[in-house]
Amino acid sequence: MAKQYCVQHQVRCARLLHTTAEMAHGAFSYPIGLADHAAKCTCCPASAVTARQRNSGGIVLLLSAVMLMIISISSYGQLNTRNERNDSIKPYTMTDSSMLPAYMQPDTSRQQAIQPIPDSIQMDIWDLYRQLFHKQKDSAKAPSAITVVPNISANPTIGFQIGIKAVAGKVLGKDPKTYLSVAATSASITTKNILYFYLTHNIFTNGNKYNLQGALIASKSVTPDFGLGSRPGPDGTRKGYVFNSQYYQFKEKIYKELAPHLYGGAGLEFDIRRGTTMKGGDIETTPYGQYNARYGFRQDRYNSNGFLFDVQYTTRDNQNRAFKGIYANAGIRLNQTWIGSTKNATQLNLDLRKYVSLSQKHPEHILAFWTWSSFVLGGRLPYLELPGTGRDINFRSGRGYTISFFKGTQFFYYETEYRFPITRNQLLSGVTFFNLESVNDESVHQPLFHSWQPGGGAGLRILFNKATRTNLCLDYAFGKFGKKGFFLGLNEAF
Repeated sequence: MAKQYCVQHQVRCARLLHTTAEMAHGAFSYPIGLADHAAKCTCCPASAVTARQRNSGGIVLLLSAVMLMIISISSYGQLNTRNERNDSIKPYTMTDSSMLPAYMQPDTSRQQAIQPIPDSIQMDIWDLYRQLFHKQKDSAKAPSAITVVPNISANPTIGFQIGIKAVAGKVLGKDPKTYLSVAATSASITTKNILYFYLTHNIFTNGNKYNLQGALIASKSVTPDFGLGSRPGPDGTRKGYVFNSQYYQFKEKIYKELAPHLYGGAGLEFDIRRGTTMKGGDIETTPYGQYNARYGFRQDRYNSNGFLFDVQYTTRDNQNRAFKGIYANAGIRLNQTWIGSTKNATQLNLDLRKYVSLSQKHPEHILAFWTWSSFVLGGRLPYLELPGTGRDINFRSGRGYTISFFKGTQFFYYETEYRFPITRNQLLSGVTFFNLESVNDESVHQPLFHSWQPGGGAGLRILFNKATRTNLCLDYAFGKFGKKGFFLGLNEAF
């Protein structure tokens, strides 16, 4: 049954695999636990995406109008035929526990506290589309194995991006529990003459014994920089620089389930940058140039090649929008010159997330907690590879700031978010969030936790796919030094 479902619904699930140039680095970059995967859609993973947008006065006005229209339509939809559905196949979730093996069974100790929202009550964006344009599902039409969608984004760094993306899926193996293997590719161009291409895959072998995840990226990129640490300049601001370069990445990991909810993985990652230049100034006088001169890196290029080792524990009931559970990941990266890295380096990454539902009747009232930290334990990383704001695996931390606004060899991040429903049919919901980050600065001997930089804001959520709890996320956030901006992404920030 699971295998048949995957084949017939691969296109619907592939809708989740939208990405932008900024997020392509993080596509399929962490293992998907069996229980998480079953809770999500039972057939395929989804990659989180994000795009950051500042100077958003006009966009905010437009979004306000769209919000009012959606609320009106949503309210109208609740008064009509939402109690009956004619889906030919109903996707099973963690509530259909009889269809799952023992290690995938839901946590019955809290089942009364976390009751799933009935499918007949919910309305997602596709239900809204069918209602507005009077479209009916064609259950007899077999979907294509390949889905082609536009890849559009915009933010101050890249300008306006337009491209095309293709997603393909296939079940490999005869075991009916085998998950859908997915591959995606995209090519795009921006108004700032940035070119971006990537190819990613997430492959499950027969019976999900092994999971292979990888990415190949080539880009003509633009990278913003604001120096090391978090100190302001003499004028109270942080001076910005922009570097142009060619960036290439090859990454491959293999994961195996070690015990229920516990996974181990290992792999290789090669990050290569060439032709780094800066317009309108002397690159050697920038923090980037001074760091390179101090630690023996070339100004125009570097290789950051290393081995990856990860251990992950997860009990989340859903990977896209968890109502309960824990996610914990510890990873070590070992850069080695004998495999082509410019310098040896050892980096430790720690990621911990906790989700608490506040209501038995309305489990979508959630408090979510997140800490992410990264430490260079030895050796030297290239300047543009240092941990910092937005450098987590999905590039979603630090709302209120641009990526790498703060960075150093030691970085700590904390965030709390409250998530709540707005409309009864779950089409619209909202969030408020607050974050803190701290970073060291070796150039002035400033230790980690010496100072804290806050950020925060609020956002709207539009239910994109109710079968997988996927939300379209629209946030407006503020930080220090006059930083603020609009953030658009698919799936929650964490």
